[in-house]
Amino acid sequence: MGIVKISEQMHENLRVASSALSRSINSQAEHWMRIGMLSELYPELRHADICQLLIRVEQAEGFSIAALSQGQASAGQQEAA
Repeated sequence: MGIVKISEQMHENLRVASSALSRSINSQAEHWMRIGMLSELYPELRHADICQLLIRVEQAEGFSIAALSQGQASAGQQEAA
């Protein structure tokens, strides 16, 4: 665990979003980081696809890059079938 420095404006955005979505500021920041990371790793996926991927991986074994790679591979196999 570490400290990440962010701008005052981003902190305010996090505060507003976390309040609206009933999350802590840290949980909201982690959520946005996950979505952003997956958007960069899988640019072909829509936001809804990323959310479904996160849910499947969390149910299976928790969030990790390795789990996401396997989850994406199995999702691709299901689409091909």
